[in-house]
Amino acid sequence: MFIGEYQYSIDTKKRLSIPAKFRQELGRKAIITRGIENCLVIYTAESWEKLAQKLDSLPSSQADARGFSRLILTGAVEAELDKLGRVLIPDFLKEYAQLKKDVAVLGLSNRIEIWDSKIWEDYRKKTEVAVGDIAEKLKELGI
Repeated sequence: MFIGEYQYSIDTKKRLSIPAKFRQELGRKAIITRGIENCLVIYTAESWEKLAQKLDSLPSSQADARGFSRLILTGAVEAELDKLGRVLIPDFLKEYAQLKKDVAVLGLSNRIEIWDSKIWEDYRKKTEVAVGDIAEKLKELGI
């Protein structure tokens, strides 16, 4: 399980170190793709397979389903962790997530999110202010 928040930097060769606590579960290969809210998401091969199956089951007759599947699937790349636990972030994904040098690496149970540090900080602060309202809405889901 991936949990926690870590601050890292993308090096000049566009590589990002994955937190040591995440590496064992992630393995040598991972899938990186576009996420919602202009972040990147890293999945294990197993989690990616489950997500891909769910995307395959969406109705291709619905424009929103097609668009969402296209965004996630066409943005996906296989990434291999090097000996130091780094992955290469392709330019098109860096641009999508507006990643500069400093990034936040977030463990979210079955996935890892990568955010530009400034964008993450703004999002986190906004969400912290609204956490009471969010909790009320989630109560309907039994959370």
